[in-house]
Amino acid sequence: MRRSKFRPEFNAGSMADIAFLLLIFFLVTATISTDEGINRMLPKECPPGVDCTPPINKRNILQVMINDKDQIMIEGSTLIALEDLKGIAKDFLDNNGDGSCSYCNGNKGESSSDNPREAVISLQNSKLTSYKQYVAVQNELTKAYYELRNTYTINVLNKSADNLTKEELKQVKEAYPFILSEAETR
Repeated sequence: MRRSKFRPEFNAGSMADIAFLLLIFFLVTATISTDEGINRMLPKECPPGVDCTPPINKRNILQVMINDKDQIMIEGSTLIALEDLKGIAKDFLDNNGDGSCSYCNGNKGESSSDNPREAVISLQNSKLTSYKQYVAVQNELTKAYYELRNTYTINVLNKSADNLTKEELKQVKEAYPFILSEAETR
């Protein structure tokens, strides 16, 4: 029996070209997900030798705490549901306790904030708080500010929030400044 010394061969030179073209194709057509964070602007740096922490009246601070079991507490003791947080925050911010806010619709309670410009929401969480719950609480607080600002644009500026100029947007943000502190309050 005679064996043939002929071995089949094929040209592999173009295989690298094909692999390269497939790689380029998948890089161009694939979508790369971008992670989004929580959109917050950090405060400006305090100049040396200046005390940049003004005294805050205790009634102007709403303490929101998330414990290690992802439970939300207001003022350190009252457990609330996540769905109730937005309403509580809106009532606190829009209170108009000192009567200086002409656009506020609050009930002027003595235990809530003087006005939206003075109101601070203090958010504290445990080291074991889940990220999901932390983000959910941040979202509810953001919704509270958004709804108050939207009401302001409709009632005071007689416009929808989508049609504001830069000056009007600045006015809305000054009316309801987003003041959220994650530092421990003293």
